[in-house]
Amino acid sequence: MRIPRIFHPEPLTVNSEVFLDEDAANHVGRVLRMNAGQRLELFDGSNLTFAAEITQADKKRVKVRVLDSQQDDRESPLHLHLGQVMSRGEKMEFTIQKSIELGVNVITPLFSERCGVKLDAERLAKKIQQWQKIAIAACEQCGRNRVPEIREAMTLEAWCSEADEGLKLNLHPRASHSINTLPHPVERIRLLIGPEGGLSTEEIAMTAQHGFTDILLGPRVLRTETTALTAITALQVRFGDLG
Repeated sequence: MRIPRIFHPEPLTVNSEVFLDEDAANHVGRVLRMNAGQRLELFDGSNLTFAAEITQADKKRVKVRVLDSQQDDRESPLHLHLGQVMSRGEKMEFTIQKSIELGVNVITPLFSERCGVKLDAERLAKKIQQWQKIAIAACEQCGRNRVPEIREAMTLEAWCSEADEGLKLNLHPRASHSINTLPHPVERIRLLIGPEGGLSTEEIAMTAQHGFTDILLGPRVLRTETTALTAITALQVRFGDLG
């Protein structure tokens, strides 16, 4: 049986004993039905992994002893900040999960003119919490030991106007630049992915005012969730650690 990887939200130290948080304890105790004496691999966001042994397990609480630690850096040299206009249903969850597997560092959900998602403040806060849990689960699955941040949602213009020293990119079907024509080297990228209906003419003009470069992925029209993952993959191949 593969040793399960579990995220622990507090800093870990060798030879300490800790209780897993509620979600992790439920997964280990109820779903996996693990018992005292079995091994886990923990990570706390510090880029270390920790070998641990279960010392107590029941339906509500799981206690572990941290045995040792080692450095395990799986982060790309390219820092990617994804600004994703929110999409409906499971599409946003899919985008978050897969973009984290591909190495994105920060994700900011965005509202735009043609955004089809309408949420009040309470429901939006719950969504952010849910998306952060998806981020954690994606890291547990893909082996990353730093958990990307899911930021609070904001308007497209507010996000575009934030100070950022990196390259700013916006996907546009009539752009003159492709990813392969972008100059080397690039260490930081702020990538904007619009809604299912695309950005308005005014929004595209606004992104240009804030220093965004329009780029073209190819001749075919892609869905918003396909666009994000295709662009991230191409950027990681050119500037990051894929390929």
